Amino acid sequence: MEQTRRHPPHHSTINLDNRSNILLLTVCTKDRKPILCRSCLMALLCEAWKSRDDWAAGRFVILPDHIHVFCSPMMCGTVSLERWVAAWKSFVSRNWDSPHERPLWQRSFWDRQIRSGEGYDEKWAYIRRNPVRHGFVREPEQWPFQGELHKLVWHDR
Repeated sequence: MEQTRRHPPHHSTINLDNRSNILLLTVCTKDRKPILCRSCLMALLCEAWKSRDDWAAGRFVILPDHIHVFCSPMMCGTVSLERWVAAWKSFVSRNWDSPHERPLWQRSFWDRQIRSGEGYDEKWAYIRRNPVRHGFVREPEQWPFQGELHKLVWHDR
């Protein structure tokens, strides 16, 4: 009997022979509730991500029911990706101004390690266009719920 997976697997970040370690995360709301496109949420996420010294959050796009964020482990960080995500999800949930909308988050998340600079650029171009594909704006630049906290640069050493 074939078993179905209830949550996505989270593999360890692979050391790419001194190249960059950048991951793309997708985090969804519980039951895909469309509650995320708010300035207060963007401020909470930025505060949570900036306060950490274990993972750097780079470019991100917030959509009504999910978030895409590029991230990278920092040199001093020993916290796993799962613990980092759990920490900022918890921070946002505790500080959420609409308690009746809790729980906010789906239990797990999706992650994909970027394996080349070209892949990083392609993924960002695709993700940036999500608000356009969903019909929220005509051009990616018009979407107010996006940004970049840390500049994650691909290095092919």
